Formats: sequence, C-alpha cells, structure tokens
Amino acid sequence: MTPPEPFPYQRYAPWKTWVEAGLWTLLILGNFAGNSLTELMELWRRGAGIPTWEPLVWEGSSALVLLLLVPVLAWFTGRFPLYWHLWRRRLALYAAASVVLCVVHVLAMVALRELVYRALGSDYQFGPWLRGLVYEYLKDVRAFFLIVVVMEGYRALLRRWQGEASLPEAAPPAPDAGPADAEPARPERFLVRKLGREFLVPTGEIEWLQASGNYVNLRVGGRDYPLRSTLARVEEQLDPRAFARIHRSYMVALAQVASIEPLDSGDARVHLKDGSVLPCSRRYRQALRERFDAGA
Repeated sequence: MTPPEPFPYQRYAPWKTWVEAGLWTLLILGNFAGNSLTELMELWRRGAGIPTWEPLVWEGSSALVLLLLVPVLAWFTGRFPLYWHLWRRRLALYAAASVVLCVVHVLAMVALRELVYRALGSDYQFGPWLRGLVYEYLKDVRAFFLIVVVMEGYRALLRRWQGEASLPEAAPPAPDAGPADAEPARPERFLVRKLGREFLVPTGEIEWLQASGNYVNLRVGGRDYPLRSTLARVEEQLDPRAFARIHRSYMVALAQVASIEPLDSGDARVHLKDGSVLPCSRRYRQALRERFDAGA
C-alpha cells in the first residue's frame, strides 16, 4: 500500500526550526548592516575622528545580544500570547517584559563592547547610565513590540495553514431540558478552519490529543489541528468511555490503541494502530490497563 502524500505543513514541519532561525538571523543581520552603514555615513558627514571599527562594534554587539534574546521572546510570547481579547490584561505584563529586555540587552552589549575595546587596547565608556538606559529603551521597546507582532503574525499564518479547531457554539437549552446536574453534553464534532474554509471533524475521528502551551493539538488522520484550550478542559468535555488520559500532556482514543508496552521505569509506551507511539506515565498506566482488561 502506497503511503499517503504528506500534507504541505507536514513537509515544512521538520524544517520549521531551521527556517525560523535563519529568517531571524537574516532580519537582525540586515538591521545591523543598515544601522552600521547609517552610523558610518553620519560620522563621515560630521568629520568625526572615530575609527571605522567602533560603530561596527556598537551595532554588532547590540545585534548579537538581540539575536540571542529571540528564543527567549519566542518562549514568552508562546507562554503569554497577546490575543486580541486579552491585550488589555497582558499590556502591563508586556510593558514590564520590554523593560527587562532592555536592561538585559544593555548590560550584555556593554559587557561585549568592553571586552572588544580591551582586546584592541582601548577603553569603552557607556556614558551616564540613566540617560543611556532611557535612550536604549526608546529603541528597544519599538524592537520588542515589532518582534512580538512578527511572531504573532507568523503563528497566525501557521495556524491558518495547518488548520485550527474550535468547538461549535452550543445551541441554547430546550425549555424542557433535564436537571442542571445531568451529564454534560459531549461535543459530537469540532469546527476546523483552514485557509478560509470550514469543515466539521467528528469527535470519533480524533486519534489522540497533545497539550502544547495554550493549545491542545487534535490528531485527526495523521494531521494536527490546534484547539485553543487546556487538556484538562477538553478532557471534561470528551466521553470518558471513548478517551483516556495517559500522560499530563496526552489523551488517546481507546479505539486507536493497538498495544501497551510496559517499561522498567514504571511508565509505558502506547502503540496506536497507525504506528504512532505515545508516552504513558505510571500515574495513568494501571488505569489504562484496567480499561482494556475490562473490555473497554
């Protein structure tokens, strides 16, 4: 049997980290080259007797530290995403983060400049620290929010390309609905949006679920659809007779389980019918085995 052709996003996924690292490197190097050239032209215009290497060290140290801070900003924006409906609550947090970024940026780049100047037999003076920090912050805060906008825009494009799941809006309860303590309604399907199209995915087609930051990836037909939720919240909504928690970050559809492989550590591996292998922690291993021993 010929394996199915991978989706475009699946072909991109192995290269994703390298592409992102390369693009950020190119962007920051391009900014370094532009700023260095502008600084040199201004010094030549004024006739300042400053060696050419000094502006290159100034801009190069700043660019290097900023490049090293990009992964930290990627983690921060992933952990505390600046969604439209949360921007007022998150604005103070992001403002504080911009100050931290500036302080770290300045301290690190000043340290690098001092090392280079000493190696070249010269002395570097940052100037009055308070005025210098204010000056650098006015530049860094713009860079900080520009990076945030780029990261969030890139993630939004990836979600549209990959597809993003959500629960369809629930219908209002009927006048003769049962008591409030009745079993909660289970979603029969999820709404998936992808490149401007919408389609419904039956809950029974979900193979497994994985927590990923502020999202839960729904695996359907070998493809992941991120759902903006927590795994605990999704677990409450899914039928416990059809799905089981096997790890703090994973749930699995019981119908997809082929075998359970115990490990010496007390954990286990869950082998699925499609060949996927998921981790099962010792906390959930016995309960999962009992489900199968009981014919679940």
